Amino acid sequence: MIFKDRIEAANLLADKLETYRGKNAIILAVPRGGVPMGYIIAKQLSLPLEVVLSKKIGHPLHKEFAIGAVTLKSQVLSEAAKEVSKSYIEEETKKIRTLLTKRYQDYYGNKKPQELKDNILIIVDDGVATGNTIISTIQMLHDEQPEKIVVAIPVSSQSALQKLKNSAFIDDVICLSAPVNFRAVGQFYENFDQVDDSEVKTLLNKVTVA
Repeated sequence: MIFKDRIEAANLLADKLETYRGKNAIILAVPRGGVPMGYIIAKQLSLPLEVVLSKKIGHPLHKEFAIGAVTLKSQVLSEAAKEVSKSYIEEETKKIRTLLTKRYQDYYGNKKPQELKDNILIIVDDGVATGNTIISTIQMLHDEQPEKIVVAIPVSSQSALQKLKNSAFIDDVICLSAPVNFRAVGQFYENFDQVDDSEVKTLLNKVTVA
């Protein structure tokens, strides 16, 4: 399945998420690509929109290989982190938190984040390749004691989709397509332009709940 763009993918996902209209649910978009989609879904379902700010901790020798993830409040480490020094992990965590704090202030100014406890959290992204970072993020969101965690994505690799479905922290996974020949998220979009911070900021400031 090839999507025309993120707008088409978001509209298709919004139809599948109709059951959450009017519920105590929050759309949590993964920056940056998930934000234009989260905006459309939040608008269609009259739900609030937040960004979920997290970043992976890369292995010191292979930065692309995640050994954990960090949010402003939490941290989760994988088995692979055991072979890495504690000082490296502490240093990376500090660096990432500084970056995430700056990004949050840039997106929101002084606005306080929504209370996640006892809410249904709907995590939206434009696609999932390995699933490692999103699963680490969801594990940390689970610590906030939400009522339920739902993942809504247009496309995923089959291995990542299996990981999401097997996660003890996720209550429901909505995925429109899990092709066999998955190489990268962008190959399943005709138009997959980069989303920049200014667009994220504009969309977050535009969304209002009816």
